[in-house]
Amino acid sequence: MTDPAQWRCAAADVRPGHTAKFRLECGGKRVHGFVVNHEGAFHAYVNRCPHVGTPLDLWENEFLSEDARTIVCATHGAVFEPATGRCIAGPCAGDALGTLPLRHEGEHVVVECPQA
Repeated sequence: MTDPAQWRCAAADVRPGHTAKFRLECGGKRVHGFVVNHEGAFHAYVNRCPHVGTPLDLWENEFLSEDARTIVCATHGAVFEPATGRCIAGPCAGDALGTLPLRHEGEHVVVECPQA
């Protein structure tokens, strides 16, 4: 049985310059998120733009710019650094994406709900 407060996948399934979406159940609330593999390092974020709270991907699992160097909000064009989640351009400049705890277990990437 899987834990709804945890998501895992094989690290090899998310190649550098790619993302994977997931959903967690955190304290009775559904949290939509995504993992990005940026230059071989994994980062997990809540799929919500800090500008107005809309999902970042207008098209399913499309979070990255064409060159995969930045995360882009499809709604308003805000641009985020993949390694930090910090907004570097657009209507939420200076804000940041919500982060989620991520760890490696062997060959897997594991994301969990934040501690309350």
